[in-house]
Amino acid sequence: MKMTTPDYKRIYSDLIAEKFPDRKECKIILSKERLSELDVITLNNILFKDNNKDTTSLNQKHRSYNQDTILEILRYQKKNKLNNIQVAKHFKLSRNTVAKWKKIFLF
Repeated sequence: MKMTTPDYKRIYSDLIAEKFPDRKECKIILSKERLSELDVITLNNILFKDNNKDTTSLNQKHRSYNQDTILEILRYQKKNKLNNIQVAKHFKLSRNTVAKWKKIFLF
């Protein structure tokens, strides 16, 4: 059985049109042909800035990253010359997760 990814572009377009019509900064991200997982996280942060700590912690448990997104995060780390702790804090990850990704994908 093939796993399909949700159509995030359609979901967020509908959500913004219905509940947040005044948010113009989301239009730039939604203008992309396909949204990456990082785009979805960015949109979520823009729309729901007032998340409390409990909600953020709960949502963090349900995040998943595909190989392209992991490589994008590791490229961001290299480009900005960040250590594992800094990149983990920026993307709200565990530093151990970042270290594991580097070991798997960067040899």
